Amino acid sequence: MSRVSPGEAATLLRQKDNILILTHRRPDGDTTGCAAALCQALRQLGKTAFLLQNPDITEINAVYAGPCWAPEGFAPEFVVSVDIAAKSLFFPAAEPYFDQIGLAVDHHPSFEGFGAVQCVDDSCAACGEIVYEICRELGEITKEVALPLYAAVATDTGCFVYANTTANTHRVAAALLDTGIDYFAVNKRHFRTKTRRRIAIEAALLGEAEFFQEGRGVFLTVPLELMERVGATENDLEDISSLAGMIEGVDCGAVLRELRPAEWKLSLRTGANGRVNATRVCRLLGGGGHVMAAGATLRGPLDQVKEQVLAAIDQVKRD
Repeated sequence: MSRVSPGEAATLLRQKDNILILTHRRPDGDTTGCAAALCQALRQLGKTAFLLQNPDITEINAVYAGPCWAPEGFAPEFVVSVDIAAKSLFFPAAEPYFDQIGLAVDHHPSFEGFGAVQCVDDSCAACGEIVYEICRELGEITKEVALPLYAAVATDTGCFVYANTTANTHRVAAALLDTGIDYFAVNKRHFRTKTRRRIAIEAALLGEAEFFQEGRGVFLTVPLELMERVGATENDLEDISSLAGMIEGVDCGAVLRELRPAEWKLSLRTGANGRVNATRVCRLLGGGGHVMAAGATLRGPLDQVKEQVLAAIDQVKRD
């Protein structure tokens, strides 16, 4: 295994063909945008490149991935993973490719170190910043490359309001805007539009919020029963974890979503004050991520799961 720069990653990709790009389980805008942009950049070089079809993708992100899905039976010669930090984040169809990854591109501090070659920079707010540099080395950043990359960078920074946003994030975004993409449509789609089902979910979550640590922490719970009651789907839950951070005084927001009976997806968002390190908490629970945004999957009754999360937070938190 070796670590390389974006320029060296681009050189490696120029030597390859019949490339398959993997996104992570329950794909967000960053992994989807990175994969789609890299696919388009490779195609501009005349390469055959596809994304492995991800059944968990939402309608909002499928816009970027749709033109890139691999046909049935495609046999790759080289495999790339983008924005995937851990083996546990490979969805079932991607799992067989884990030991075949030739290039892993990621920005998580919890990256597990897989892949023959790794292009990793945990100082980047979004994996899109790294993929931007790779694509720039590969050739022209066209609108077809820039649009999904902008979605990647914008969504992983909450439209540039999260504390992970850096000057480089803005420089990358500015360069992408200079290509003439319709960034307004991206921002409207991801940040300024909510379905009525989403509004109903947010109302239920906030109405039943459970505070802890004298109001500095909060549990927001999305049980299957709520999803069924309001008729919501995965499309209505995009970035639902950001809701906790909007509550005044909260610097530790734990969103628990029931994936199937007694299986809960934890999305932990913590404040820039450093009181709670989200990565350390989620590592204790078998997951990982960033200092202020991490996740894990837990199994058991809801009360028991909350106790596990609280115990991990107590073990990590600073007064």
